Amino acid sequence: MLNQIEHGSILELSLARPPVNALNPSLVSVLRGSIADALSAGYRGLILSGAPGIFSAGLDVPTLLTLDRQAMADFWRDFSATMRALATSPIPTVAAITGHSPAGGAVLAIWCDYRVMASGEFRIGLNETQVGLALPAVIARGLQRLVGAYRAERLIVEGALIDPSQALDIGLVDQLSAPENVIADAIGWLQRHLALPPAAFAVNRRICRMDLASCIDQTPTDELDRFLDGWFSAESQDTLRNLVAKLRTAS
Repeated sequence: MLNQIEHGSILELSLARPPVNALNPSLVSVLRGSIADALSAGYRGLILSGAPGIFSAGLDVPTLLTLDRQAMADFWRDFSATMRALATSPIPTVAAITGHSPAGGAVLAIWCDYRVMASGEFRIGLNETQVGLALPAVIARGLQRLVGAYRAERLIVEGALIDPSQALDIGLVDQLSAPENVIADAIGWLQRHLALPPAAFAVNRRICRMDLASCIDQTPTDELDRFLDGWFSAESQDTLRNLVAKLRTAS
């Protein structure tokens, strides 16, 4: 479900839930715990990666549709805690986006320090509108930080999935690499930054990323209820169930 690969003082957490690394409660829980364990173990850098051609296809909709409101609330709290763990990590993090990264895959990448994406016929973005979901405001704020308010609005409202070159142009990703070089380039970015004077690097990085924690910590107390109301609305449930039926037919 999650492979751990050491690169010296850098730990790679590689999503390994075939076929598309869909995010279900178990995978999110394991990822959150592994981030905490990496910090406790003294690693100095963290890479989040996927499989060749696919980083993560996002939430495991078929599984999540079987959850009742309480179980879905528990899942969302755990996913939010995982976002916060990445956003507030005291060590630098890189998303090695090894392929397609729609919805939840893009969300995980947003909170990292840096994003290296595979070049090629891949897509990334927040396509929640296309599948009948209202995007939680906390995720919108994270995207706005990267690409600006107006560009984020266009991407979110349209539910657009864009190619790697477009993602680089607007700042959704920071670097494009040949698919076979994504992990190596993520390691290289971390190594260059870890070679900087460590005290100054840590302080300046923390100052510059304080707004990321604020994006999450300033979330209104009723935002979870609003998300759950949207998830369990008739429109969203019908759209999601039709999507699942189409995917099953296609497979």
